[in-house]
Amino acid sequence: MKIHTIEINKLKAASNTVNGLLIFKVDAVVTAKEPLEGIEPSSIVTMTEANARVLMSLLKAQFTELDAKKPKSRHGRHG
Repeated sequence: MKIHTIEINKLKAASNTVNGLLIFKVDAVVTAKEPLEGIEPSSIVTMTEANARVLMSLLKAQFTELDAKKPKSRHGRHG
């Protein structure tokens, strides 16, 4: 497995597919990363706090959009 460091510089847009896959357009710097001995190899994503807040906002919007596409339950709670 190849591992990378992915530095998010700018989040440009978000969308989703009918299968529930979230897609983000980003400006990023991607560099290969050498695995460290004794540590499970993993890619790393880094971003500023400002970009993290933008990501949170984009995620909330995408979840709202996905939830709106789901069929509504016909069985309400009876209290």
